[in-house]
Amino acid sequence: MKVKEVIAALEQFAPLPLQDDFDNSGLQIGLTEADVTGALLCLDVTEEVIAEAAAKGLNLVVAHHPLLFHPLKAVVGRTFVERCTIQAVRQGIAVYAAHTSLDNAVGGVNYEIARRIGLTDVELLTHKDVGALEGGAGVVGALAEPADEASFLTLLKERFSVSALRHNRLTGRSIRRVALCGGAGAFLLRDAIRAGSDCFITGEIHYHDYFGHDDEILMVEMGHYESEQFTPCLLQRLLKERFPKLRAELTELNTNPIQTL
Repeated sequence: MKVKEVIAALEQFAPLPLQDDFDNSGLQIGLTEADVTGALLCLDVTEEVIAEAAAKGLNLVVAHHPLLFHPLKAVVGRTFVERCTIQAVRQGIAVYAAHTSLDNAVGGVNYEIARRIGLTDVELLTHKDVGALEGGAGVVGALAEPADEASFLTLLKERFSVSALRHNRLTGRSIRRVALCGGAGAFLLRDAIRAGSDCFITGEIHYHDYFGHDDEILMVEMGHYESEQFTPCLLQRLLKERFPKLRAELTELNTNPIQTL
């Protein structure tokens, strides 16, 4: 099996035209004609992740977040991005990123989050106009049974192993319709409100975004890493369905750069 075959399967599910304009999804390092010994699936590419792939004999890293967001003017090991690049090339490891292409895909990252919460009747929150491709940012769905705010927040903490959630003021509302977007999804807050959502969940919300919405919607900030932590599981499921014999392994590393005390 060639690298290009794995890429084709990924891009059939999450076509690159679905990615946002700022993004850099796709093959970032490596040769498409190389034979694949196996894939390591992760959220972030770090030096430790590249080393893990090499130690396990896996020559393809499939990540959610791109290692290369901006053009490199030099590759001399001054930054972790340069060091990762050098290490991957030396070890013959290809690096692929399925970022907003997977975020915006039907059945992608946000659908996985919704599945983990237990939402039903999940649909896109917004739609992206890319020819005949169906996709868009965020999703909205419904809980099987309404929940009070405190119980719903407790459910989120348990399902995503979050030590603390940030949220706006609790008003005693019943939570049934839930909108969400993994990662930095605060730009969808107005869309969530227009969709009649009782709650909007995302990874990051700016301080000033919290003002003025207490009576409109429950806003929940889970953490960027925490909200997208199951993306490698989604990637593993996709690859195993297409290539049952492919070694597609989840990283054993927690790459969250944000620590709390």
